[in-house]
Amino acid sequence: MTEIGLVEDINTDDWLEAGRLLFAGPIEFERGVPSMEHLPDENLPEVAFAGRSNVGKSSLINAVTGRNKLARASTEPGRTRELNFFRVGDRLRLVDMPGYGYATGGKADIERWTRLVRDYLRGRTSLKRVILLIDSRHGVKPHDNDVMDALDQAAVIYEIALTKTDKLKASEVAESAEAARAAIAKRPAAYPYVRATSSETGLGIDLLRADIAALALPALPLKERQ
Repeated sequence: MTEIGLVEDINTDDWLEAGRLLFAGPIEFERGVPSMEHLPDENLPEVAFAGRSNVGKSSLINAVTGRNKLARASTEPGRTRELNFFRVGDRLRLVDMPGYGYATGGKADIERWTRLVRDYLRGRTSLKRVILLIDSRHGVKPHDNDVMDALDQAAVIYEIALTKTDKLKASEVAESAEAARAAIAKRPAAYPYVRATSSETGLGIDLLRADIAALALPALPLKERQ
């Protein structure tokens, strides 16, 4: 299967195996962070997952980690108000960021939530990348552009992962990926490729793991990762 927008130096057998091994080890919920003073020490690289509410973020995190219930989806979109940190052994932290696009709280609650996310993006030196999830059926929406503006301003590198591609035909996935690439073409902090993923079929999950492994294990030979 040919990956859309593939970066050749990531799609190697070594990096695919490194990604598999990274997430085959221990993974646990570390803490929920309601404010900046509760953040863990910046002693591990961090990869954050962001996206609109109901984009399939929890399902994708579970698929990447190979755990069915590591990240839990709220029954009501937009209810999560914390940064949830998951520790991947002694190599990495994954960060589940609050979904955006639903204003279910009061004004003060929404402002606090927005400030937490923006402060984290601006001030976290251990944050290596944001995986920005886009529903492949709907494409880039205004709220997504707002988040990309914030990431560009904070100089935080991000890459697009299309979700729910199992709901589309292969030609429609290609069209969605092309539209997403066009949307990020001139953005300074965006990686110029798009990962097509499905938490249902497993499409692109191994490649996303490889991307993350390249951030968590940039200088280690494969034999030392086992």
